[in-house]
Amino acid sequence: MALRYRITKRTNSIGNKTPQYIMQAIAKNTIDLDRLSTAISNECSLHKVDVQAVLIALGIKLEDYLQQGHNVDLGTVGKFKMGFQCKAEADPTGLSPKRSIKKFHINYQPSLKLKRVLKSGITVYKEGSKSSG
Repeated sequence: MALRYRITKRTNSIGNKTPQYIMQAIAKNTIDLDRLSTAISNECSLHKVDVQAVLIALGIKLEDYLQQGHNVDLGTVGKFKMGFQCKAEADPTGLSPKRSIKKFHINYQPSLKLKRVLKSGITVYKEGSKSSG
């Protein structure tokens, strides 16, 4: 298993505007609900349709609990919580949800197990090379 990357040229928009190069991770493809439920059902006694129903219900409940302001801890998957971007005001009385909140987002914190995997490093290979780990 390896993560593919490409080298991308970026122009610095601040200061001297000299071009810089970064390494950018590239996804191979997207694993959809059908493929994920099939893979999980192949590793347990549940039928693909049962796994799919649980994953759909998880998505519905995750949305519901996050909108209620709960943090959702999925054990080895990680934790999710709702957050938002807000405009700053000099006076707190100038803050209101309708005017001050720009957009909502979901914060994800990987589990300790996933953090250890990330810390230990992932094998990578350059886009276009024959080695894919």
